[in-house]
Parts: sequence; structure tokens; C-alpha cells
Amino acid sequence: MVYQPPAGARDLLPLDVAQKRWIEERLQQVFHRWGYHRIITSTIERMDTLMAGGAIPRQAVIQLQNPDQEELGLRPEMTASIARAAVTRMAGATLPQRLYYNANVFQRSPDYRHNQPQEFYQAGVELLGSGGLLADAEVLFLIADCLQALCLNQWHLILGEAGITRSLLDAFPSDLRSIVRNAIAHLDLVTIENLPLSESLRQRARTILDLRGHSADVIQKINTLDLDPLQQQKVNNLKSLLDLLAHRSNFPLILDLSLIQTFDYYTGIAFEVVSNTKTGVQVVGRGGRYDRLLALYHPQGENIPGIGFTFFLENLYQAIADSPQLPQSIPATNWLVVAENSSAYASAFAYARKLRDSSHLVRVEMDLGGRSTNEIRQYARDRCIAQIAWVKADGSIEIESTML
Repeated sequence: MVYQPPAGARDLLPLDVAQKRWIEERLQQVFHRWGYHRIITSTIERMDTLMAGGAIPRQAVIQLQNPDQEELGLRPEMTASIARAAVTRMAGATLPQRLYYNANVFQRSPDYRHNQPQEFYQAGVELLGSGGLLADAEVLFLIADCLQALCLNQWHLILGEAGITRSLLDAFPSDLRSIVRNAIAHLDLVTIENLPLSESLRQRARTILDLRGHSADVIQKINTLDLDPLQQQKVNNLKSLLDLLAHRSNFPLILDLSLIQTFDYYTGIAFEVVSNTKTGVQVVGRGGRYDRLLALYHPQGENIPGIGFTFFLENLYQAIADSPQLPQSIPATNWLVVAENSSAYASAFAYARKLRDSSHLVRVEMDLGGRSTNEIRQYARDRCIAQIAWVKADGSIEIESTML
């Protein structure tokens, strides 16, 4: 029998790991420069935590059997887990809290098919305890810095505003609202045209569906709708953010007020980061503002604002696969230490330790015996090991370069 990982899972081999770490380390450097600190939360959570008050559908969660009859699941994303940890384990911490993560998540899509991926790798941030313009702008500028660190130039941000979009949908009958929302999310004009709506509501749905493009044009279109004072204030806030983003040169942005995310906990701006790859357009990141999520987990139900984003590392890899900086091979070993005979074992280990202590970047292998001199040299060439240290019984060392 040939053993394979379960359907939807995969192994990461050394080159996969080297490339994944290259991406993570560059993102981490940017996170650090912006003052973010790493958090690691549990892979397993209670289902009521993972579902975030119904914002995350149950069918997206891979559930686990528990002998205590407790409903548990594997996290399908990180925001809910970090929100839970922040208001329980970090209660009383000075706000704002800037947190980042590198983690695997597990998610089953509604149209699950055999061998479709269910495990994914993500890296992202959560900025907790601060609402408003500056926090929104910080997260979007942080995204731009991250992509610059990865030398990813062909990208753009699709920016929506969940609060505006949700309020515009409130005008529709309650029994049709979810259908209209789903049709807009999937750009499904056919469904909208066939719903039992008045002509004014049908035109409203068409207008919402068309609220995408250049920022100034979209703002002009939405102002043609009959906005109440709260909606107008949200539009004004969004315009202030757009004006601030415009001060950064080459910030590629498409405003899309029809943008509706799968996980429905966003209350303010919501966005996707999109890049062109060999396989087509890829969403490499996603995020938004969620000002009511933390209250679900807070012991006193206190509202604490939050905003964050996540990068999908598999998609990021596809976007930068041709980058000359991305590792194309695993790091080579620098030294192979070979004991001449059993009397030289102690000296060989001591010399290998000396080499390792000389630099935290050096890689040193010990030859484990059973090979001839020629086989040792061939092994070193095959593994691109730069130097062989032959350790003699009297403790003397003979250095041989394999690169000649």
C-alpha cells in the first residue's frame, strides 16, 4: 500500500519550505518595522469561536470528533482566533495592539471536490483597538510595503466599504436581501433582472452592481443614490481615506462598492489584493475592518475596533515565482567533516562544532562512515558542499575544496 496525505492536504518538501520561509521572512521584517508583534493561537478552536456569530458558515469549518461532545474545529482563518485571544488572554493590555501571524488554516469550500486543497498557509496582521482614518490607512500602506519587499510590482487593491454596501442593501425586502447580496457578490445581473423587485429597487441593485472603477467616478455614482446622513458620512470618510492614499505615488487602487466578502464580519473598508500570474489573476491577500467582532468574545460584550489583512502564501508564490530572488534550490552545506578512522571521531566532532560556532549561517555535515574517499568526494559534489575537512587521528586537519 502506498501511503499518501489525506485528500486536500500536501507535504512541503525542503525547497517548498525554503521558498515559503523566504516569503515569510521578508513579510516579517516589514511587520517588525511597523511595530507588530507575533501571536500564535490554537489550531483547534470551539465552533462558536470559529463561526464568529454566524459570520463564518459552519460548512467552511473542518470539524473534529471529541469524546467530551464538545464542538471543535480547525481554524478556517485567523482573525476570529486572534480576536478571542485578544479580549480574553490579553485583557487589560494597552491599546492599540499590533499583532501579526504566520500560520496554517483549514477551510472547506462550499463546492468541495476530492483533492481540492483544504490546508492553506497565511501571513497577516491585526490592528486592534483603533478605528478611523489613520488605522485604515496604516494597514493599506503596510500592504504596499510588504509587496514592495517581495518585489511584486504587478498588483492592485480592490477597495470596498462593507458598511456602505450593507446599508444600501437594507432598502430591499428582507426575504430577498440575501439573494440580492449574493447576486451582487457574484456579479450576477441575470438574477437581479429576474427577481420580483420594483423598478426603482431593480435600478438600485444595478447601480450597486456598477459601483466599481476609478475612485472619483464611483463616488459620483453613489452620490446619485438617496443617501441618508449616516450613509453620507460613511461616503465622506471613504473619500478622506482615498485622498490620503493618493498622496502615495503608484498606489494602484480600484474602488468597488459591490465588493462583498465570503466571511461576513466586516463593518467598514473591505479589500482584496490582486496580482497577475502565469495562471491568471490571483487574489493574493484580503482584509478589512471589523468593529463588532471582538465584542462577541469580550466578557462584558465591549466593542473594540479592529482591522487587518491576510496574505495567501500559495498565491503569493505564484505571483513571484519568476523572481530571481526566490530560492531555486535548498541552501547548500558549507562543510563536510570526515574522520579518518575511529580514533579521529572525537576530533572530527570537535572541529565540526568549531565551524558551527564560527557563524550562525554556516552549515556543517558530519560524514557518517561506510564510504570510500572517492564516494565521499562524489557525495560532496552532488550536494554542492564547498569544502571537505579531513580530520586525522592526531587531530590535524586537511582542507579540500570541491569547487576546483
